Order: sequence, then structure tokens, then C-alpha cells
Amino acid sequence: MFDSLKSKLKNVFHKSEKLDSEKIYEEPKADVPQGQTPPEPEKVPEQAAPAVEEKPLSRREQIKLEKKKKAEAKAETKHAPAETHTPSTSGMVGDSGKKIKEDPLDDILDELEVALLESDVAYPVVQEIILGVRDNLVNKKYSREFTLEQVVETAVKESVRNVLKVNEFDFMKWIEDQPRPTVIMFIGINGTGKTTAIAKIANMLQKDGKTVVMAACDTFRAGAIEQLTVHADKLGVKIVKQSQDADPAAVAYDAIEHARSKKKDVVLIDTAGRMQTNNNLIDEMKKIARVSKPALKIFVGDALAGNDAIEQAKVFDAAVGIDAVILTKIDTDAKGGAALSIAHTIGKPIAFVCNGQEYDDIEQFNADWMLERLFE
Repeated sequence: MFDSLKSKLKNVFHKSEKLDSEKIYEEPKADVPQGQTPPEPEKVPEQAAPAVEEKPLSRREQIKLEKKKKAEAKAETKHAPAETHTPSTSGMVGDSGKKIKEDPLDDILDELEVALLESDVAYPVVQEIILGVRDNLVNKKYSREFTLEQVVETAVKESVRNVLKVNEFDFMKWIEDQPRPTVIMFIGINGTGKTTAIAKIANMLQKDGKTVVMAACDTFRAGAIEQLTVHADKLGVKIVKQSQDADPAAVAYDAIEHARSKKKDVVLIDTAGRMQTNNNLIDEMKKIARVSKPALKIFVGDALAGNDAIEQAKVFDAAVGIDAVILTKIDTDAKGGAALSIAHTIGKPIAFVCNGQEYDDIEQFNADWMLERLFE
């Protein structure tokens, strides 16, 4: 998963390690760190000696001095990042460290930009990541205990995390707060695995004790109703359907009324998936949305489609509005561009990723999930 992008990132980090430290770091000044007056650090050892050998200070005053030093040291450690489980550049900064020059860093950032673009990461997202890395690195002093490779990798990881955390969505927590029946509408073009994703959500909800109704509203494509019926039978889920070419909005209405009368918890609406540029499809989506009034509209996109998936999501979002995203085929995605880009580009969260064909092959998406797979 994401092997291509992972490999490209590692190459960037390794290149940073091979750079000449004399060219990448500014020469440390002989004087004390910036912001302090020169005499201060030089006087520290001189203060300690008189306190022991001479007797200008009483024992009580010496103890006070020692306590003051310990308090100052403890205060400095509090500036370390709160998320100790997640490495951050702020935890690497120190007054005694080495400051990174801006010009040599451009080579690393250029290579990082190419690596991201080659992995189908959307250009605006690439630029945000690059700017984040630059802000994390330039004109900051890094402790000598860290190599440049470690510093650059942590800066990239931190920047990617910030991009991914723009929108996060806890589906199971959300559904607990919804009135019943909760109507969820799934949209996306054919071939993305939309129907299978619906079955996976149904399976997940049933395991959580929810009752589910499926609505076979893709009455356009031959075999779509049968495909959803097979999943419903396997899962033991009620399916509401009509004949091919029936009015999809009418099917959705019937499914919701059935769920209401039988006190079911959730209605999952499957929809047709002709190309997103098809005006008839868009009008059909709008009508289903008007009739069913879904609490959540989920776009199902193919992770392998990269930037195409992002463009599809934009069209559907403009037409009917998207609330969340499911990315399918994530287990075979070597590039990772869609996973990095789609939520940030359209401003909607990725709720789940599908990583196989079995009903349990679905995972909640969040920044940590992505970072673990990119930087493991």
C-alpha cells in the first residue's frame, strides 16, 4: 500500500542525509545563543565556584539558588510538544542546535514536490505540504543529536498530518446521534466498488446492533439490482427494489417508508453511476436527494483513479453536496495521491477506506492511519 510514494519519500530523506553539513547548516557563532547577552553564559561556572569556596552566600541562599536552577530547567522541558507519542520538529529545536540554511533546502523541497506530484497528489495539496515543511525547517536550530534525515522526515510527517487532519469524521459516533431511520445516500461512478462498499457498511452497522434496509435505486444499469440483492441475501438485510428502469426516487421513498413502519435504524441508498458528466445522472441524483432527504451523502471513489477521483467528487459535490468520502481499492494503491488529496481538496472528510473484497475489509480513516502506512 502506497509503496511508490513511500519509496519516493525515503529517497528524499536519504538525499538530505548525504548533503554536506557545512553547506546545509549555518556556521554556529562563537558567542552565546541569539537573544542572550554575551557575559551571561560565561558567568554561570563563576557563580558556582564562589558559592562553594568563598562564603558570600549563606547555606540557605545556596539552596535557593539550586532550586531556582532546577525550576528553570523544568520550565524549559515544558516547551516540548504535548503529543509525546508523535515526534514533532518542536521537540528537536534547541538553542545549542544547528540552524538550517534556506538555499540548500530548496533542493530537498524540489525533490519532495516532484515525488508528491508523481504520486498523483493534487497540486494545491503539494504546495501546502511544501510550505509546511519549509516553515518547520528554515531558520530553526535543531539539536545536534538528530541527523538532517531525521529532521526532514519529521518535518514532512508533521506537514502531512496537518493536511490530513483538516477533516476527520467518526462515522459510528455520528450515527449514534441521528434520528431513526437514518438515511444515507451513496453516490459515485460505476466501477468504483460502490455497491460492495454499501454492503460493508451494512455489515458494520449490523455488528453494532443496528437494523438496516437497502434501497436498490440504481435502476439504470443492468444487473445492479441483482448485485445488491446478492449482498442483501448474504447479510440477511431487507432490500427494497423495483424493476429495471423504475423511478429511483420512488424506490428510495418506499425503502424509507418501510424502515419507518418497521422501526429500522438505517436506510442505505444505492444510486446509478454513469459518468459524472451525464446531465441525466445529475438530475436523477438531485431528485433522489430531494425525496429521501439523506442525513449523509457519501461519495465512493476509486483510490487508483488519483486525480480523476477528485474531479468526480467535485462534480457530485457541486450537484448534490457530499458529506463524506469512502475510498475503495486502497490496498492496491501504490501512489496514495487520492488518499492524501481528496478530503483536503473538496473539504470533506474520508470516512472509510476499503482494503479488500471481504465484508470486514473496511477501516475508519484518520491521519494516524495514513501516516503509519507512509512512514512505517
